Amino acid sequence: MHDDDLVVVGAGPYGLSVAAHAAARGLDVRVHGQVMRSWRHMPPGMLLKSEPWASDLSDPAGAYRLAAYAATRGTRAEHGVPLPVGFFAEYGEWFARRAVPAVDPRTVVAVRPRPDGGFTVTTEDGEETGARTVALALGVMPFTDVPAGLRPLMPHRVSHSSDLADLTAFAGRDVTVLGAGQAALETAVLLAELGARARVVARSRDLVWNTVPPALRRGRREAVLAPHTGLGCGWRNLLYARTPGVFRHLPDTTREHLFDTALGPAGAWWLRPRFAAVSDVRLGRTVVAAAPAGPRGDRVRLTLAAGSGPAAPTAEVETDHVIAATGFAPRLDRVDVLPEDVRRTLRTVGASGAPEVSGHFESSHPGLFLAGLLTAPAYGPAMRFVYGAAYTAGRLVRGVERRLRAERRPAAVPGARSGTCPAGAGVRG
Repeated sequence: MHDDDLVVVGAGPYGLSVAAHAAARGLDVRVHGQVMRSWRHMPPGMLLKSEPWASDLSDPAGAYRLAAYAATRGTRAEHGVPLPVGFFAEYGEWFARRAVPAVDPRTVVAVRPRPDGGFTVTTEDGEETGARTVALALGVMPFTDVPAGLRPLMPHRVSHSSDLADLTAFAGRDVTVLGAGQAALETAVLLAELGARARVVARSRDLVWNTVPPALRRGRREAVLAPHTGLGCGWRNLLYARTPGVFRHLPDTTREHLFDTALGPAGAWWLRPRFAAVSDVRLGRTVVAAAPAGPRGDRVRLTLAAGSGPAAPTAEVETDHVIAATGFAPRLDRVDVLPEDVRRTLRTVGASGAPEVSGHFESSHPGLFLAGLLTAPAYGPAMRFVYGAAYTAGRLVRGVERRLRAERRPAAVPGARSGTCPAGAGVRG
């Protein structure tokens, strides 16, 4: 069985960026996955929240940035002007055609370590191939998080927001959206604009809206007070954006806390005027129970608590469908492509269930590299966004090269002492 130097599992922004750097370094790289699948699987009308200049995929020469693609389409990727998500997905496909070897669209169902240190990679049709190293760039879809009480009602009465590529079926229906982040607020707006009766329920007591971004070029004082970063303005965001390597050295408990709290739920500034179309907004509410309702059991009865504890007042809501825009949980128990015994042995970030990775994004299993959301608890909030792909790709590929060199290193001569020269060999200054 021929072993590729590197097999990349996933063909989203992180997987494509890693593959572009690997190919440029002359590695024998193979990529599996449907290019930009989760980005193409979003409802029409959704817009990119991040700034265009913070949404580049990464190639070593910087030749295939989003602005370069926009120019081929006769348009400009401008600061402060949101781009359609569909446009961004097309950019990723354009990037793949130019910077990445041919992508195998088959899904990888298993990555199994071999006794010799390599890996066996199995695709959905049962074909097995070999790899000396593997990079898992799985995106967000394996990590969708839905409150436990709602899961028995999936998928007919409850969906995660990332599962819905088309919202038109909800026109004229009553839909409850859970969450206070961009996915929840934008989904509710699109539903209302399609003629649905959209309702937002969130634990947050207030909605947070991002402010209009200041001009890229501004006075020195303004730039110092609130520097631009790929994660938004401000010095804290600058630290997250520029120093993921420092974040990695923080104590586990600190990293876990920051992963849970940094860059919390917020809506884009350009969505706020449109949100007026959503008339039913219930904040400070938690779903404590959910059950089928209606004559045919095809609706959902939600019990909402205002506050916590057994004495918290409750109210009931009946709705046709619940959309949980409740984020993602990047934990190893969601990484089904790895055998359970391998997942159990990998080092984690505290009790988070997320994997620990090295300075080159290598897991504690030699040759197994990780990229994207799965590394956010280790490296910080930047890895939750496309922006983190540039930091990841080059470092990960250098780690792959180091691992490959270590494999090629000849075994030590029996009886020889480390740091000495064999007899008869001369060393000249």
